[in-house]
Amino acid sequence: MKVAEPEHIAISKSKGIKIDWKDRHRSEYSLGYLRDECPCATCTGAHGTVPQKTDYSAPSKDLFQMYKPVLKMLNVEQVGGYAIRIDWSDGHNTGIYSFDHLRSICTCAECVAAKVQHV
Repeated sequence: MKVAEPEHIAISKSKGIKIDWKDRHRSEYSLGYLRDECPCATCTGAHGTVPQKTDYSAPSKDLFQMYKPVLKMLNVEQVGGYAIRIDWSDGHNTGIYSFDHLRSICTCAECVAAKVQHV
């Protein structure tokens, strides 16, 4: 399997991440989607625990919601040459987003279509 290699990563702590990959592909991830796709053991339910998934990217179900905390990236740091780690404003910071994981969760039309074909 080919390893995903970013050429350029643009980070907006209030909007999300854009990655230009070395194979000329481009991915864009909103803050809510990145937080919802956290690959850590707590969020995914590894070790036999109940997954603690978030739903920041889902539309609000409460029509009269008075306040919803704004999600932000407080800090983003590179982990080795293979991943990034994000400190979130909701207190979560254990997810290490490998470049392979980020590429696998790309939501562009091309990647979505490829996933549908493999199902």
